[in-house]
Amino acid sequence: MAVKIRLTRMGKKKQPAYRIVASDSRRPRDGKYLEQIGTYNPLTTPAEVKIDKEIAFKWLNDGAIPSDTVRNLFSKAGIMKEFALSKTEKSKQGK
Repeated sequence: MAVKIRLTRMGKKKQPAYRIVASDSRRPRDGKYLEQIGTYNPLTTPAEVKIDKEIAFKWLNDGAIPSDTVRNLFSKAGIMKEFALSKTEKSKQGK
């Protein structure tokens, strides 16, 4: 099963709000998901992003692939940098 971390649209018409979720890549965008990781509201200034780092790291370590938008949100929150550092530390410890 290929797991992707992506956005699920919520909110009313012309007032989008999104959940950041881990879901099976074969499921529809707004379908059933495995776990909610955070939220993203692009309508506020600046955009409001809430991410549970522990859950995000768990899914990234398990091999989940973030979508382009989620990767950008994770990068702004510093999660991708921390994940890359943890991977390099693990590889150094293995040698």
